Amino acid sequence: MTPEVFVDVLNDALYLVILLVTAIVLPSLIIGLIVSIFQAATSINEQTLSFLPRLIVTLLALMYGGHWMVQTVMDYTTNLFLSIPTVVS
Repeated sequence: MTPEVFVDVLNDALYLVILLVTAIVLPSLIIGLIVSIFQAATSINEQTLSFLPRLIVTLLALMYGGHWMVQTVMDYTTNLFLSIPTVVS
């Protein structure tokens, strides 16, 4: 395995991780921002008010995007295994 091939595989893996984490974290980040603006406008300083909506949105993102995430990881793994003969030889 040449260093170029290793860097390409690592680049693809890091891109996949960033893509999957972004799909989970971004909706939670948006809801957290909206709740924080609401808390600042109403002067409510309750910690659970910001935690519960983010938890629910994160779980919903996992529920609705879970199939896509698993399929993406499976496609990457399949392509990685299929590229073994070309990488080794």
